[in-house]
Parts: sequence; C-alpha cells; structure tokens
Amino acid sequence: MKTAVFPGSFDPMTNGHLDIVKRAAILFDKVYVAVGVNSSKTPLFTPDERIALVKESVKDLPNVEVCLIKGLVVTHAKELGAQWIVKGLRDEEDFRYESDLERNNKFIESEVETIYLSASRENISTRSSSIKEFIKYGVDVTGFLPKPFARVITERFFSK
Repeated sequence: MKTAVFPGSFDPMTNGHLDIVKRAAILFDKVYVAVGVNSSKTPLFTPDERIALVKESVKDLPNVEVCLIKGLVVTHAKELGAQWIVKGLRDEEDFRYESDLERNNKFIESEVETIYLSASRENISTRSSSIKEFIKYGVDVTGFLPKPFARVITERFFSK
C-alpha cells in the first residue's frame, strides 16, 4: 500500500493545504494529515481543536486520516508505515527550506522519500501566518479557509 504523511501545524488549515491533501489522496492509497505543534508559533487553536477541524475538513476523503505528530515527522512517518512525506511548495523559499529538511530526514530515515506538490495558482500566496495577521486587523479571511476553520474563526474573532 502506498502511504504518505502530509505534516503541518495547520493553524489554521488553508485552502492551499486542503488542495494538497486532495491531490495527495489521488496519488496515494493512504494519506495521514499529521498535525504538529510548533513551539515557536503562537497558535490560534489547541492541537485537539486543529485535529477536530482538520478531520471535519477532510471527512469526504475516505483514504485520509488525521493524527497528531509524535516526535520527528520522518520517524512518525516510518511508524505509520508511510514511504513518503508530502510537502506543498509555493515558491523558491519553500523549496530551500523543505529541501534542507529532506536532507536531514534522509540522514535519519533513508527509506522515507519526500515528494513535492506545487501550490495551485489560486493558493500560491496563501500562508497561515498571513491569515493570522489579517485576523488581528479584522480582515475577513474566510475565503482562504476550509469551511470548518472559517466557521470557527468567524465565531471566535468576528461575531459580536
């Protein structure tokens, strides 16, 4: 079985993330969306909230499962029986960052490959960090987000 892991903090998950998941679900028999905790970021959502919202966002994809990352992504991928890590790329900056991670992952676990999927044109400039900044200034970001995330962000930050 061809199995892949698509890791990220998904805080929030964007339509760009969801597009990558849908495309990976076509390529692989099983895709794990692995929700991670990045201690250097200030989160909008707890890990449990993100897992629940990502699950709701991918519920129509039968070969996609959502999990919490335990430890290093490459080690977690191996534990899940995944042969691939899927990464979405928007630009050259993403490629430089992700290719450095890929080299480190190969050192740790040589049997796990990384596959890159380019962001679709409509999602090329969508970044979770930008969405958080927009929210801070009261900008409606719902068009950038899957419906479950849009609903909760609207309830938390824009309903009075």
